[in-house]
Amino acid sequence: MSEWVIGVIGGSGLYEMDGLEDAESLMIETPWGAPSDRLVKGRIGDVTLVFLPRHGKGHRLTPTAVPYRANIDALKRLGCTDVLSVSACGSLKEDYAPGDYVMVDQFIDRTFAREKSFFGPGMVAHVSMADPVCARLSGLAGDAAEQAGARVHRGGTYLTMEGPQFSSRAESFLYRQWGCDVIGMTNMPEAKLAREAELPYATIAMVTDYDCWRDGTEAVSVSNVLEVMRVNTDTAKRAVQSLAETLHGKPRTASPQGIETCLDWAMITAPEARDPAMLDKLDAVAGRVLKG
Repeated sequence: MSEWVIGVIGGSGLYEMDGLEDAESLMIETPWGAPSDRLVKGRIGDVTLVFLPRHGKGHRLTPTAVPYRANIDALKRLGCTDVLSVSACGSLKEDYAPGDYVMVDQFIDRTFAREKSFFGPGMVAHVSMADPVCARLSGLAGDAAEQAGARVHRGGTYLTMEGPQFSSRAESFLYRQWGCDVIGMTNMPEAKLAREAELPYATIAMVTDYDCWRDGTEAVSVSNVLEVMRVNTDTAKRAVQSLAETLHGKPRTASPQGIETCLDWAMITAPEARDPAMLDKLDAVAGRVLKG
């Protein structure tokens, strides 16, 4: 079997993964509670994939209520080496049209009601988020999306808002002035937590609408999002299939950005001051460093 184990987090419209061989449905308990839903582990060729619907099947969870820490912890416990997020988003640029895919490489986090770190009192760590996306994984996923027939934009800044309401026009105009390219509600703190868990992370952002900044265009609504998502979801599934086929027989080496060892320089709490209860909760995400 390949050394690649890809965790796939499905966003709005993507609640299951087709084509997995030897698939098994797993419920994983974590110190951070239950993940969004059961995880499905299977393979495409010799590449193992672990699929998790971010909002749960039936879309039960709001963006704020998604158990981000439990989701990333569960993927880590199941041996994932990399995490690919597939997410619906709104466009803040004329060139990024509904139906397009954006390989995001930067984030602005405007969320305020979510737990954003595995670390806390009794075990403090600070990871770098200067480059929040694994460039190698993003490049491979972008190639796979193009092979699946998508129009792909390489690079872009994703603004994460709290939600669940969509933006006001004033907010949409502001985010455009900031130079943001797309807007969504879920990739933060997900990307931050993946970095703390030393998991290379990349996002395929599927454009469903133009938010509400564009003159002469209907403001974003659930109905028009779902209409575009029906087409985008099929393409996303083909993209994941293509990614797995690309990785078939391809040896996995560490991320050139050093993501798998980023905790080596992040821990700040002195060993004698560390809380044993907190260390127990970190057994999966930081066990490599703490046990060493």
